[in-house]
Amino acid sequence: MLRLIPLFCLVFIISCSKAPSDSEQSNNSGSEKAYRFAVIPKGTTHEFWKSVHAGAEKAAQEAGNVTILWKGPLLENDRVGQISVVEDFIVNQVDGIILAPLDSQALIDSVLHAVEEDIPVVIFDSGLGETDALVSYVATDNTHGGELAARAMANVLGGKGNVIMLRYNSGSESTEQREEGFLATLKAEFPQIKVLSSDEYAGTTPESSLEKAIEVLSKYEGQVNGIFAVCEPNATGTLGALRELNLTEKVKFIAFDPNADLIDGMKKNHVQGIVLQDPVTMGYEAVKAMLAHLNGEEVEKRLKTGEYVATPENMDEERMQELLEPIQVD
Repeated sequence: MLRLIPLFCLVFIISCSKAPSDSEQSNNSGSEKAYRFAVIPKGTTHEFWKSVHAGAEKAAQEAGNVTILWKGPLLENDRVGQISVVEDFIVNQVDGIILAPLDSQALIDSVLHAVEEDIPVVIFDSGLGETDALVSYVATDNTHGGELAARAMANVLGGKGNVIMLRYNSGSESTEQREEGFLATLKAEFPQIKVLSSDEYAGTTPESSLEKAIEVLSKYEGQVNGIFAVCEPNATGTLGALRELNLTEKVKFIAFDPNADLIDGMKKNHVQGIVLQDPVTMGYEAVKAMLAHLNGEEVEKRLKTGEYVATPENMDEERMQELLEPIQVD
């Protein structure tokens, strides 16, 4: 019996010190699967997207096992171009697609194609008509952003006057929600504010917006007291039109999304308010949501990233400065 004790101990020691399995080696070493995420903005030229990119890269760096493949169309009205980008990433079998659809309907087929190929999709910034197949939708509450713009306008007008709203681009859900929120709030809360024009599309570039803003402001010169532009390129063109027509002292201006020119305009009181999103958080949370999904975690279907209003009075506050001049990837 005494002879068996050493043998038993030897077997016990061997069994306890056997080589770990592949999965155990992975867990012990801390190594994880490497992922490639395609992040596809509506366009690549506007300041907003550069900050979304920075947020996405921040999340990837924190994760340590994610590579961001950043690509989108140059212009935000290039539906065919964005569809082509999505399809190319499907062919290249990326691990996830994070998309800001520039049209809520035109991108549905490509998104469904990705899902059929077992590539999960997170939507950010602007909604998609098809939601059941998505991992999550990460965005500003754009209707609320429009509501904030209406209240900011009413505040600087003293609750009465005549205003113009310039639309952006047909099919862009995010800006359509801002437009609806703005108009609905004026109608419900500020009956003494009259909307002179709300059906003009300024287009997707500062140049087209400058031209349209000059046209509309000239048409209503002497009547208009305020104007709202629903996104950065529109706001940039609108500010240029107000300056060109010498209306910066006569027409109150509420913008949506900042850039250096608009911030300078607010310092000079040519811009009375800028509705702000949090693009860095948007890019960050979109990547985090995709990674959580691939790791088998439950992900909320709707993640909101917040809305704020900067004014000449509060623009120097720390939080406003973070949102007025968010980090960017050049």
